[in-house]
Amino acid sequence: MKFLSTTTIIFILLFTGCSQKELMKFEKLPVSQANVKKVSFNEIEGFYEDDLPLAFEVFKKDCQKAVKYDLFKNVCEKAKEYTNASEFFTNNFTPYVLYNSNGLDKGVITGYYEPLLNGSRTKSDIYKYPIYKTPDDMIIIDLSDSYPELKKYRLRGKMVNGKIVSYDDRKAINKRDDLTPICYVDDRLELFFLQVQGSGEVKLDTGEIINIGYANQNGHQYSGIGKILLDEGVLKEYGASMQGIKAYFDDNPQRLDEILYKNRSYIFFSERKQGATGALGIELVAGRNLAVDRTYIPLGIPVFINTKNSVTQEKIDRLMVAADTGGAIKGEIRADFFFGDGKNAAIYAGGMKEQGRLTILVPNN
Repeated sequence: MKFLSTTTIIFILLFTGCSQKELMKFEKLPVSQANVKKVSFNEIEGFYEDDLPLAFEVFKKDCQKAVKYDLFKNVCEKAKEYTNASEFFTNNFTPYVLYNSNGLDKGVITGYYEPLLNGSRTKSDIYKYPIYKTPDDMIIIDLSDSYPELKKYRLRGKMVNGKIVSYDDRKAINKRDDLTPICYVDDRLELFFLQVQGSGEVKLDTGEIINIGYANQNGHQYSGIGKILLDEGVLKEYGASMQGIKAYFDDNPQRLDEILYKNRSYIFFSERKQGATGALGIELVAGRNLAVDRTYIPLGIPVFINTKNSVTQEKIDRLMVAADTGGAIKGEIRADFFFGDGKNAAIYAGGMKEQGRLTILVPNN
């Protein structure tokens, strides 16, 4: 069956909890690891009730970058010919529900947002925590030419006594004073959450607001401090949310370094002209863009999500576009819902953890 303009996707039937005739797997890229079941648009709960014209506008905007992938070349061109959003999606895509290796169609949906920090270009007793640029001494090793199977991986290291060793972890970086900062902020924990979110704004003491976006990572594995505290059992009275974590450290500031250093991953930033920008390279749209695991969901693909807002308990049945990734966003059915900026976005993102169903819309040709 020919689906893509330049790529033939062969479907392999898998024996799992679903019928062998129903559950399939894409053998080749762009979704090589995804277990999927083909469905009709009528089977997607809430599809025709969604604001499809808005979803269409977001898809066309994201096509500015997605069109570089063979998967989207034809469909991004076709998008220019349509004025009816519903007809565009139903005529040009085939929906597939994602399943995990156990044959289940539900996974974890979390949320993220664009934080606002207070900062200064100059270090002081108030503004003393640096937001670092990518270090000059960090070496990024790409082995994909010699080992194509490693093309998704980049090694980060530095040269020490003529040998390349792993790059510094969070604790070692915090002890250095030779890295280049963009600016300094007044709250160490807020800086940590900025690294978790991947982008944000800093309001400088001059009144200027600057945009900060992900530039690089030190190569160490991400470890969620929320899980660490949950495993310790200390969040029971605070709640398993970003707000609960902040409240815990307000009462236990002496543990902040200890816990933060257990996450050895460290994010470096660059100053940007536009706001929160995802891995696709396009400014994110609140409520219409997702961060995903690219092993299962390619960037640029429309994804219909069925879940609910953990804070308000309102249902979320919405067509979104996969436009970002994240160190903590790993798994067969896994997504991070972008809530935007502002107080409510912080509350919703900080408290978001729900089961959800993901249906990817694969271009027909």
